Amino acid sequence: MSTATKPKHIGRNISRIRELRGMKQEALAIAIGVSQQSVSNIETSETIDPEKLNLIAEALGVTTEGIENYSDEAVFNIIGNTYHNTSSDNSTLIASSMNYQPTFNTVEKIIELYERLVQAEKEKVAYLEKLLKEK
Repeated sequence: MSTATKPKHIGRNISRIRELRGMKQEALAIAIGVSQQSVSNIETSETIDPEKLNLIAEALGVTTEGIENYSDEAVFNIIGNTYHNTSSDNSTLIASSMNYQPTFNTVEKIIELYERLVQAEKEKVAYLEKLLKEK
């Protein structure tokens, strides 16, 4: 049995981040100047050339390191650490899930998320306008 670690599947990471950002393949394709089919091919590739990875990272609003080091486990850990169980018994997750309370001000987080989404949309519009002016 090999002890070598399996290389990260960059395409799968791009797909998951794109989905978490609520972005369709078509939108990413436009942002990086390729076809939707090319984005589909990228998302099935284990490796991607650094230049294209930089474009994709910029379009997704993350760093290349964020794409390379992305893991669902890390996201679930963040979500799991954001809540604490106030239930005094250790009943099943379904029964006790109603007792979970966020450890942050939800209204502030919603406003922060909204502001980031608005900023991301403004940046997308500016980028697309720039592309149109170049043509």
